[in-house]
Amino acid sequence: MKVVSFFHLKEVRWAIPEQEIAAIRAELPQVEICSVEDEADLPAAIADADAFVGWILPARAFAHAKRLRWVHSANAGVEAILYPEMVESDVVLTNGAGLHSVSIPEHVLGMMLAFSRNLHQALRVQARGQWDRFGVIVFGGGIRELAGSNLAIFGAGAIGRSLALLAAGLGMNVRVLRRRPDKPVPGAEAVVGPQDKLALLSWADFVVLATPSTPETVNLIDREALRAMKSSAYLINVARGDAIDDEALVEALRSGAIAGAGLDAFREEPLPPSSPYWSMENVILTPHVSGYTSDYFGRTLELFRDNLRRFVNSEPLRNVVNKRLGYVEE
Repeated sequence: MKVVSFFHLKEVRWAIPEQEIAAIRAELPQVEICSVEDEADLPAAIADADAFVGWILPARAFAHAKRLRWVHSANAGVEAILYPEMVESDVVLTNGAGLHSVSIPEHVLGMMLAFSRNLHQALRVQARGQWDRFGVIVFGGGIRELAGSNLAIFGAGAIGRSLALLAAGLGMNVRVLRRRPDKPVPGAEAVVGPQDKLALLSWADFVVLATPSTPETVNLIDREALRAMKSSAYLINVARGDAIDDEALVEALRSGAIAGAGLDAFREEPLPPSSPYWSMENVILTPHVSGYTSDYFGRTLELFRDNLRRFVNSEPLRNVVNKRLGYVEE
């Protein structure tokens, strides 16, 4: 049984360590792990492979797969793999859902705390060597407390569910928007469907996007959505950049239609130097790092090895993606 490993994602390069490959070989001697370093070598390598593990299997390489039965993406978001050939095939797709259920919610909490205490402004005052106590207190909508604030979470995957519990523990009022509002979310006082989006936005002090990238979530936050939000509210995006209409958001930030935005994902990455987001004082930018944790690769391998054992033994796999919907159904 041949498994091709290819971990290239934009500027990030990684490979399964040799000691890990040796451990897999010792446990599952029938498995051969073939690590590919150059994307140009993928078509030949995948031609006789039974499985693939990595971040993205390019469509060009998938076209050469003759006996592929399983693709495991270490990403939670798998939109880059859902090309028509993959969706229409019998290949089972699994993903890294759950690997970021601690790091991303904590990143969101960090952004909400920074906005609540105006830490982003305090850092600018510090950089200028100024003592401006009043300026930090009143910047934007003024310093506030998270306790008692209203949090709207868009998405009820592992990230959204974990965030709901953390935020509720801090005394926030939490409501969640999901495709299936009949399914409760622990920590949330209410769960609503897409038809209630505008009402939810008008209620929230903080809006967090934690949705998968699907046709339904493209431009989820557009001009209409931004008009529905409070002028004192903050938008935080840890989903995908295409969930936001950037032009509409820039206008809303410049006009004060909303108080600010915390952005970790963008339509174009790296974010171009020409982006107006760089110079906006009511914006906190992070370079798509919310999912990073010091043990990310260890957790990635643990999930993959468990699924590999299941695959070899013809057992049900974890995190099977509904390829029509684009995510793991909870």
